[in-house]
Amino acid sequence: MNNWLDEVTWNEDGLVPAIAQDHQTGRILMMAWMNRESLTLTASEGRAIYWSRSRGKLWRKGEESGHVQKLHELRLDCDADVIVLKVEQLGGIACHTGRESCFYRVFENGAWKTVDAVLKDPHAIYAPEHRHD
Repeated sequence: MNNWLDEVTWNEDGLVPAIAQDHQTGRILMMAWMNRESLTLTASEGRAIYWSRSRGKLWRKGEESGHVQKLHELRLDCDADVIVLKVEQLGGIACHTGRESCFYRVFENGAWKTVDAVLKDPHAIYAPEHRHD
């Protein structure tokens, strides 16, 4: 029944990188990891669910912040080892720093320059025990 999962090339830890992309603009929002369970639940629930390596458990994107990623499309790359999720980012914030995207730094003149503004203070998004700072 889950033979579509067998087509994914999982790494030695049973994970696959997953890139979340805005379904309308195409902007890359974030990258996280998925295991078989999180990918199965993502497909069945229609929302992004990742595997948190640091916490060792499922991570339903938006469970703490309210910034749920509503799934529009799942794609698998040619080598079957990277997933792309085309999502609607509820609240317009994907990054735990309060920005639209986790990719907010650009390499310029030998240094990383922050080019995207914080849309919402992370201290206003997360309870103290869930902050990444």
